[in-house]
Amino acid sequence: MRKLIVAFVFAALPGLSLAAGGGFHLDKANVDLSDTASLQRGAQLFTNYCLSCHSAQYMRYNRMGRDLGLTDEQVQQNLMFTTEKIGDTMKVAMSAADGKAWFGAPPPDLSVIARARGADYLYTYMRSFYTDEKRPFGVNNAVFADVGMPHVLWELQGMQKAVFKTEKASDGSDTQVLTGFEQVSPGAMSAAEYDEAMRDLVNFMVYMGEPAQLQRQRMGWWVLGFLAVFFVVAYLLKKEYWRDVH
Repeated sequence: MRKLIVAFVFAALPGLSLAAGGGFHLDKANVDLSDTASLQRGAQLFTNYCLSCHSAQYMRYNRMGRDLGLTDEQVQQNLMFTTEKIGDTMKVAMSAADGKAWFGAPPPDLSVIARARGADYLYTYMRSFYTDEKRPFGVNNAVFADVGMPHVLWELQGMQKAVFKTEKASDGSDTQVLTGFEQVSPGAMSAAEYDEAMRDLVNFMVYMGEPAQLQRQRMGWWVLGFLAVFFVVAYLLKKEYWRDVH
């Protein structure tokens, strides 16, 4: 039993370390994969602002269009900027070498980033850039400290600065704790509009991580129903077979 407990603890450590990473409070994304309009808006944001550097090489344009209720023509006219073939995957022209030279590391593929990081992490991350003159692109991030990514959505959100307060550490020394943000320059969207846009973007990224999630969940109820009926039949059959066994 002790060995089983130890094995369980070690198996859970990676998940615990990820959940505790950064120490910054994560806001709830409250994504809804059944909201097709939200997914369409998120796809537009992704292709306009993310796909220039980040790929999504496990997602095909035609599959995305079918799932989001779009025709091939609508996808080609509004969401395809890096290829002309509707059956292609969502790749970028930038090479890994160029990405490393410009940003310090190649921009990661975002196909399954929502499954790796979580929707709340992405939602908070996209809303937590703040000005920092020490960084190469003039911005830092409260969720991902010293991130190499520029704030590509600054025109929508505007620029904000971090607000810190001084607290005593366990060793008695003073430490700076980030408590929030203060708007420095306005963007094209209000704070509420930008939050909603980031919810749409994260919603789409969650969809990309598992496009068949809704179908899987619907099928799961049918499977559970079948198992419930089968259990009753199997139990009655067992009673019939063992009725005369003493």
